Amino acid sequence: MGHNKIIGEKIKSIRESQQLTLAEVAERSGLSLEQIERIEDNTEFPSLAPLIKVARVLGVRLGTFLDDQVELGPVICRKTESAGDRGIDFSNNATQSRKHMSYKALSQDKSGRHMEPFLIDIESSEGVNFIMSTHEGEEFIYVLDGIVEINYGKNKYILEEGDSIYYDSIVAHHVHAANGGTARILGIVYTPY
Repeated sequence: MGHNKIIGEKIKSIRESQQLTLAEVAERSGLSLEQIERIEDNTEFPSLAPLIKVARVLGVRLGTFLDDQVELGPVICRKTESAGDRGIDFSNNATQSRKHMSYKALSQDKSGRHMEPFLIDIESSEGVNFIMSTHEGEEFIYVLDGIVEINYGKNKYILEEGDSIYYDSIVAHHVHAANGGTARILGIVYTPY
């Protein structure tokens, strides 16, 4: 069952519930009418950027389109569960910069959330081309294992096990394991959509 089928249907039902036409959503989001139609018809799995624009126009969180089930209560993720190993693939420009990381979402089913907590295993970064990423929001990282190096703007920070950092994501940043080693971090991303 492809997620994209669900995404198109969700967007369409939210749009219709707000009595907005395809043309209005296209105009407000700055996307072409054809793009909106393709997203709603699930012709293609859209990348993050257009989805964010559509979410803004409809006044909903990006996660509203991506969540499979609605949970208003708390979501508990036991360490014995692998959260179905539902990895999250970013199909925007961040993909290249995240090739060396594997994400495990910890709050997949929590609706109405503004934070996205991940357990992230960082592979050896030897030979990885660091592409700094920049986006709206804030990030909190807590190092569980290994040594992590963070490029943030023009600065570089080294964090060891038990250290944490909280920063604004709008400043160009890149997270990787120090000295070509591996590391494991708890990362919480907040996006103000």
